[in-house]
Amino acid sequence: MNKKIIFITGATGGMGKATAIALAKMSHTVVIHGRDDGKAKEAVNEIKSASGNPNIDYVTGDLYMMSDIKTIAQKLKAKYDHLDVLINNAGGIMDKKREVTQDGFEKTLALNVLAPFLLTRLLIGHLKKSEQGRIVSVSSDAHSLGAKPDFDDIEMTRRYDPMTAYGNAKLYVIWLSQLLAAELAKCQSNVTTNTLHPGAVKTSFGSGSNLGWFYNIFSKLARPFLKTPEQGAKTAIYLASAPEVSGVTGMYYVNKKVSKTSAKYYSPVNMTRVWEYCYLSTKKWVDAE
Repeated sequence: MNKKIIFITGATGGMGKATAIALAKMSHTVVIHGRDDGKAKEAVNEIKSASGNPNIDYVTGDLYMMSDIKTIAQKLKAKYDHLDVLINNAGGIMDKKREVTQDGFEKTLALNVLAPFLLTRLLIGHLKKSEQGRIVSVSSDAHSLGAKPDFDDIEMTRRYDPMTAYGNAKLYVIWLSQLLAAELAKCQSNVTTNTLHPGAVKTSFGSGSNLGWFYNIFSKLARPFLKTPEQGAKTAIYLASAPEVSGVTGMYYVNKKVSKTSAKYYSPVNMTRVWEYCYLSTKKWVDAE
């Protein structure tokens, strides 16, 4: 197996760190992302110790801030001459009260959609330098269970609900991956892009969010029945490393198998509207490259 350079967002804990450890055990060079420098250094040491692999690196930045995402990409491109795998793992559910980032974007959309969209755009050139670049993005079954998008109000300024916002975001992640896969195929690119549902995983994900009394109680009751981070990471690890998915693109995976996505809101027009919204929202951080 060829050794890869792999970058994983949100990998200082939970499923991201479990993914990093497993890929490090395969002797790949693994670069993790975190928001806090101290926590990132601690995670690097843990991954090195657990895997016996010294080739573990990190970059820090706030994925709620588009300027930080640009800096992350610049650091990676300065240090590595190519990138084999980008794993867009970071994500989250927000509070019941709608909030915006410093850039003015609704937080659920910013973290789950705009951050991986911009990061992918900034790193696509480095992925094309790989023998077979792969983009792996964590979505969720919430795209079929909770999504109720308003394509005239993508940032939910009128009727905000945290679970709907999260479901919408995970639907958009799938659509953006499918559209990117089609565009890359047109130019016979060596880069593939796929999405996955990891299952309900027992991590700190969503634990700091106030979703209202019902969701807060339900999430606490459900925790004993959730997957471990190691179990949840299996499909991401598979898509990042398995030779049998080489050349496979535009798919959605559950338990390491291709699965159907919800067609409820699908149309080429709706997909294009989401793409254009993300493209225009992040454009100035790409143009300034």
